[in-house]
Amino acid sequence: MAIRICLFLLLLSTVDTLAQDTNYVTFTAINGDNVYKILQRNGLTEVGCFEKFVELNAGILGKNNTLIIGQKYKLPDKSSLQPDTIKEIEISPIRNKPKKHTILADTIKVIQSLNLPVKMITEPLFGKALEHVDIIDQRLKGAIFYLVSGHGGPDPGAMGKIGNNILCEDEYAYDVTLRFGRELLTHGAKVYFIVRDPHDGIRNELYLKNSKDEVCYPNKPIPLNQVERLKQRVDAINTLNRNETPGSYKRCIEIHVDARDTKKNIDIFFYYNFGSKFGERLATTMRNSIERKYQLRQPGRGYSGDVETRHLYMLEKTIPTAVFIELGNINHARDQQRLIFENNRQAIARWMSDGVIEDFQKSK
Repeated sequence: MAIRICLFLLLLSTVDTLAQDTNYVTFTAINGDNVYKILQRNGLTEVGCFEKFVELNAGILGKNNTLIIGQKYKLPDKSSLQPDTIKEIEISPIRNKPKKHTILADTIKVIQSLNLPVKMITEPLFGKALEHVDIIDQRLKGAIFYLVSGHGGPDPGAMGKIGNNILCEDEYAYDVTLRFGRELLTHGAKVYFIVRDPHDGIRNELYLKNSKDEVCYPNKPIPLNQVERLKQRVDAINTLNRNETPGSYKRCIEIHVDARDTKKNIDIFFYYNFGSKFGERLATTMRNSIERKYQLRQPGRGYSGDVETRHLYMLEKTIPTAVFIELGNINHARDQQRLIFENNRQAIARWMSDGVIEDFQKSK
């Protein structure tokens, strides 16, 4: 009987087509539903879906665009939306079981057509499902990266909210950082993850559970005091840097999520240290790369992310060239989409990686 009741409730929240409006698919909201869950369930995770949903259902949503139980709602037409994601493709690595990777189809075709061996490394921080990383090319061979996700340990950083779900800056910054580092590794880079969580790995959930078990490389507890925390990270980076080949391409990239007024929509933006020409070049190249991606994926959207100098401890004290990135406003509904949907987090990681590759080529 319990199984039948659960199935009945599930059917209540699945989509159905209204006879009087065949242009849209609809669903009836039940207890526990929210807009983000419904959009994800129906594959509507591109940036812009939330706004389209609110527009379609104006006047029948609750406070702060919540769903009203028993109310029928229209879903956006996916074919009319420009995706803000990178399509996953299936490949069959020569020495491994088939895996999904968000990589360029053309690169895979070249590798397969030449029947080249695929080199693989293992990084447990990514979690069991993704710890094996195939090196698809050597475009970043010789490049060294120190990746730092903001806050962590006892400090969750900025906090946003969707319904009863709390969004913590450190969790989303960490997930994007892992994805970003994995992308760099696939191109032959050497990557150090300065903030590390032995349990989380790369996660696909909408709402990433907050934890306090992050440590600083190699395995040091993270202090609550901000100055001590930043100094600990700088010391880790500079110590690692001293053991690397002098003169090689070495970059420190720190990833955060900003917190502003709920009405303030912001694009991904960048800081670099005043007087750092390589920092300015990297930040500008990454910024321009992301703008081109948006122009391709969402023509007419525009992009307002900028590049500025700022006096920040990490930018000023790290020996390697450093760049500081803010992914969006954790309090704004549209920026939250950029964070909570895993395919958007993956797209950000891929786009940033493309910008890094471009900057590395410039360094030659």
